[in-house]
Amino acid sequence: MHSQELIKPDGRQLTLYSSRPIPDGIVATSPFAEPQHANPHLRWHPLRGEWVTYAAFRQNRTYQPPPQYNPLAPTRDPEHPTEMPAGDYEIAVFDNRFPSLALDAHEPPTLTVPTAPANGKCEVVVFTQDPQSALGRLPLARIELLLEVWGDRTQRLKGQHHIQYVLPFENRGAEVGVTLHHPHGQIYAYPFIPPVPARQLAQEREYYLQHGTSLLCDMARDEAADEKRVVYRDDEAIAFVPACARYPYEVWVMPTAPCKDFAALSPAQRTSLARALKTVLLKFDTLWERPFPYLMTWYQAPTDGADHPETQLHCQFYPPYRTRDRLKYLAGTEIGAGMFAMDVLPETTAYELQQVEVRLEAEA
Repeated sequence: MHSQELIKPDGRQLTLYSSRPIPDGIVATSPFAEPQHANPHLRWHPLRGEWVTYAAFRQNRTYQPPPQYNPLAPTRDPEHPTEMPAGDYEIAVFDNRFPSLALDAHEPPTLTVPTAPANGKCEVVVFTQDPQSALGRLPLARIELLLEVWGDRTQRLKGQHHIQYVLPFENRGAEVGVTLHHPHGQIYAYPFIPPVPARQLAQEREYYLQHGTSLLCDMARDEAADEKRVVYRDDEAIAFVPACARYPYEVWVMPTAPCKDFAALSPAQRTSLARALKTVLLKFDTLWERPFPYLMTWYQAPTDGADHPETQLHCQFYPPYRTRDRLKYLAGTEIGAGMFAMDVLPETTAYELQQVEVRLEAEA
């Protein structure tokens, strides 16, 4: 993997990545000439026992612009720069202009609840220069490179003293609130372990202390043996609809052997994980015969300095679809009570995905 670090005119960092050498002379661009001076802050929620971040300036971020004003397309006219410079590279990562977390956040307001600076970092990861593409349509080599990029970003971000957890994710589709349709994801680097991964880690830790093995690896082994809900499997990676799925068409993707984070992936695991990921994405789009909206979240070990032998790198897909005609949104029992109600069996949706045949480019 090759990389090149640049600074945008407004002071934000930009890193270019490629599987081949990146030529010199690429100039970082930005639609903005002046720094944002973002200063988000945290407020403590006493009843839930968790932090909420506030960044009111995000109301001014770009929202579903027409194609000719796509800020994630490569710059064509120097008089109208975008976030992406022209040049020969494959993936770009840059600081979000409208972050919910900022490393230099300071002086939070004094309120009736505890407050704190929202010290962290938010990055945008642009998967391709092609605005018409999608993560699932990228070559396997590009998806492998992306997995390597996520590992590199995690290693860099964990060097910041505030960072305790690094979470790469992708929101796809207007149905889940996407504001820019160019293929991209984000990385949030938190100053604490957020509630969802913290709860998962607690369950993994308890299981590890009782059994001496990884909860997720054991789940993957059992799913592979059962086969009813497996969507993809090879020697190094697996994708399956978990028996406990809370969303229709929820799929988990992971290495089959213990692997705590992106940096720990072997080349063979990275290759298989890319194949599993692309297979799932192609099955989604093929089944629905249209671009399939989803939330894709990657969980890995915290960056708090501990070993975390209990945890397993994996991703979870949360598609909003309920049936072929209606969308599934969180309702009273999910939001108000925190208990998910499912009216479709995981075995049913897994069977639908199993019946979808897809061709990866290596097999074309």
